[in-house]
Amino acid sequence: MKEFFHSKVFKLFLAIGIVLFALLLRATMTQGASTLFNNALGLVTTPIQKVTASISGIFDRYLHVDEVYEENENLREEIRRLNENQVELEKYRNENESLKEFLEVKEENPDHQYVAAAVVGREPNSRFYAFTIDKGSLDGVEPLDPVITADGLVGRVSEVGLTFSKVTTILDPSVNVGCYNVRTRDMGTVSGDIAAAQEGLCKMELVDRASSSARDDIILTAGSTGLFPKDLIIGKITNIGSESHGKSFYGEIRPAADIQNVKDVLVITSFRGQGSSLEDMQPAVAAPEQEDKNSETGEEEDQAASSGE
Repeated sequence: MKEFFHSKVFKLFLAIGIVLFALLLRATMTQGASTLFNNALGLVTTPIQKVTASISGIFDRYLHVDEVYEENENLREEIRRLNENQVELEKYRNENESLKEFLEVKEENPDHQYVAAAVVGREPNSRFYAFTIDKGSLDGVEPLDPVITADGLVGRVSEVGLTFSKVTTILDPSVNVGCYNVRTRDMGTVSGDIAAAQEGLCKMELVDRASSSARDDIILTAGSTGLFPKDLIIGKITNIGSESHGKSFYGEIRPAADIQNVKDVLVITSFRGQGSSLEDMQPAVAAPEQEDKNSETGEEEDQAASSGE
């Protein structure tokens, strides 16, 4: 026992006790015994309260984990619904803008029948900006149907599926459009050209030097082949050039429609004169002449018969 009172541990506890006693005595003299007791109690209880609060928080999280999960799922569903609404509103806004433009086209051409379509794909290797639309034979689209925007002619349908169609543009050399100059009434043919297509242009073939076509002249469809309606806007002349042989001229045409970036189009499924051509009209023109010849032959036969009598 004597060894304990002489040990370092006892001396340490004794020193701590003296310090605490001095602090208690000072607190008693300055703040009162009640405050001293509260402070001493706080020193003991505060750490316990912190531990208890932490444990309680952990248990609360575990106890309410189902509620938190459900709340998160509700928030995700709300975000998804808002995103869908935003997409729908954007679609309606774009459709309304397109329909407004297309309505003007329909009012100007009451004899045309249209199918509105959206561009859903582009040919990656096409130098002439061919594209695919979301309407096909189930919607009444057929091969060779003209394709336009509110600005002007884009091209024609080249392939038709049940629910899609492929469109070849007027920048493609395979497309030939009978046309005329609004100002000069010069006739010609607009077709694609490999070199011109790189600049988004096509060419109007002019017959001879007598042509008075000039820059900024507006070119419209002539409607002479039955493949395209009359008076569709094709574009404007940007330059007049001569062929390598020097005997004929051509005009470079900037299409009125933004062919490279078009997003919505109208397919003209029916129009006045569709399918007719100059060749189809020739027999009808020649028919009266043939009738006159037949009548003349008949009269000659009658006269011969009379003289025979």
